[in-house]
Amino acid sequence: MAKCEICGKGVTFGIKVSHSHRRTNRTWKPNVKRVKAVVNGTPCHIYACSRCLRSGKVERA
Repeated sequence: MAKCEICGKGVTFGIKVSHSHRRTNRTWKPNVKRVKAVVNGTPCHIYACSRCLRSGKVERA
């Protein structure tokens, strides 16, 4: 679910490093919202990241 349907931004993986330099895996999830948008002339629910919403790539219904 954590994937933008407009730009395709998804989960990225990396390593969390503590103060004692112990390394564990972690994830960064995009800020994805479920919004009602107009797609091909019909309103439907899509998942869009906040950057696409803010930049105007999504036409809200």
